[in-house]
Amino acid sequence: MNTRSGPALAALFAAAFVMGSAELLVVGVIDLIAADLEISVSTAGAAVTAYALGIAAGGPVLTALTIRRGRRAVLVWALAGYVVATAAPLATSSAALFLTARFAAGSLHGLFIGVAFAIAGALVPPERTGRAIGIVLGGISVSTAIGVPLGTLVGQASGWRTGFVGVAVFGLAALLALLRVVPAVTATGGGRASVQARHAFAPPVLAVLGTGLLILGGQYAVLTYITPFLQERTGVSSAAVSVFLLAFGVATAVGVFAGGWAADRSATRTLVLGNAALVVALGLLHLVAAIPVLVAIVLVVWGVVGMGLVPSLQYRVLELAGPGRDLAATLPASALNAGIALGALAGGWTLDAYGAGGPLITGLVVTAVALPAAWATAALRPASTQQTEGVPA
Repeated sequence: MNTRSGPALAALFAAAFVMGSAELLVVGVIDLIAADLEISVSTAGAAVTAYALGIAAGGPVLTALTIRRGRRAVLVWALAGYVVATAAPLATSSAALFLTARFAAGSLHGLFIGVAFAIAGALVPPERTGRAIGIVLGGISVSTAIGVPLGTLVGQASGWRTGFVGVAVFGLAALLALLRVVPAVTATGGGRASVQARHAFAPPVLAVLGTGLLILGGQYAVLTYITPFLQERTGVSSAAVSVFLLAFGVATAVGVFAGGWAADRSATRTLVLGNAALVVALGLLHLVAAIPVLVAIVLVVWGVVGMGLVPSLQYRVLELAGPGRDLAATLPASALNAGIALGALAGGWTLDAYGAGGPLITGLVVTAVALPAAWATAALRPASTQQTEGVPA
């Protein structure tokens, strides 16, 4: 299996790239979607919320329903369904159907990513688990650097639907790669969903998940509405927004790979220090909002530390869940995307109430609240051997 881990991890990276592109493309063309569907910008932002709720709620449900199925088969069918759900909204001008399809795509995303983490971890030695997690997450972060800016350029030039067509085509290519190079792997936790759930939803795991919800919720209160912020507060043109998104995306790619390495060193320390740096970055973004060069620099710092935290969150959940780690592998994505959904909603409310600067203040406050929670989770330890003995496979 080790001789096949390289191509398999690359295929998982490619599939995650497709999903990250489809998830965040809405951010870059949110104004076009609003105009085409004849809704407000804040209502169009609900597409981010619907997708995130799909990951948060639908992902674990689908995982529980498929927990005893072969991991490779679940992976393949999840990606196939995802391509269909991504392409489906292109045939309608109904806002309700668009949001429904986004929820379905998010649910399949949650299922896929959880299984991908389990497979990636099984392909490498235990001491490289953090880096394997980083590779899967790297697909999403690189999509922020490349897929989303390119999709934004295409969408602004040819219509938002054209960008989604491109994502669906790349999804089919990733599906073929998965079929070719990803091997079957053995499940790593208890076989029954009830057994897995008992460990996956243990209080220490929930504490880390709650911290992740706050961290990502704060970030997405800002990121969902970064386009109007850059246009109104920084004075950036619509065409130049993609450049700023590119800078942010490159930074997230660097951050997630570095974060995988840092998680293997100390996931607890990475969470605390990264959260502190994130609070500083968002505070600086508020202070230098009118200076484009400094805004770009702060976006880079934000991207590095914001995504650099995520491998450590995933690592800690798997570590604390023990025999429930197959099911628990989906829960960080659920918690983070619940945070994204709530953050997008809160950002939309403050955008309507206070203008382009409102979401940034909201995000700053939420990430500051997350810092003491991150510090407290450092004391949590995995269940003892005695607690996990006797768990049926």
